[in-house]
Amino acid sequence: MKVLMVNGSSNLAGCTFTALTEVGKSLEEKGMEYEIFQLGPKPIRDCIGCNRCKNGKCIFDDDDVNKFVEKAKEADGFIFGSPVYYAHPSGRLLSFLDRAFYCSSSAVDKHPFNFKPAAAVLSARRGGTTASFDVINKYFTIAMMPIVSSSYWNMVHGNTPDEVKQDLEGLQTMRNIGANMAWMLKSFACAKEHGIEIPKVEKGTKTNFIR
Repeated sequence: MKVLMVNGSSNLAGCTFTALTEVGKSLEEKGMEYEIFQLGPKPIRDCIGCNRCKNGKCIFDDDDVNKFVEKAKEADGFIFGSPVYYAHPSGRLLSFLDRAFYCSSSAVDKHPFNFKPAAAVLSARRGGTTASFDVINKYFTIAMMPIVSSSYWNMVHGNTPDEVKQDLEGLQTMRNIGANMAWMLKSFACAKEHGIEIPKVEKGTKTNFIR
């Protein structure tokens, strides 16, 4: 089983990457594979609401959104990491998630996110982590994704990777995310082996508040 992580920082080896790597070590100890998908410093366009998504793909293919969605189809779980900017996740991660999740709603074959467990990981010098945590979790709850929790809110503190490594409780929280993710994935696999299928989703009703 494989967990696909996203580093929503433009810094390829910074504090967020350090936190995700700590989760990854725990996953490997539990027999899981992981990959860190780097957003990096390249520009990422925002969703413009053109509604031209087709079969789970964004109409724009000038960045890595569609590449990620294809990888997501084969992943068993997800972790999305971000630095904190003004008490919210990085703008690049939000633009990325808006498009990845919205275009996936047009999938007609294999949905990349539904019923796959996910966790958010935040990195900050000091504050804004819980507000950012709430923002990312909302992507999961609208996509029917079980949320992986830990022994504390999923955050690390530090202004540099070396400072993050001094946040012993934060690193412990990251390791517990990995252990809990592995346990959840194995539990779901066991349920499937015993004939317990995922729920059938009721669809079709959509209302606006003015009606």
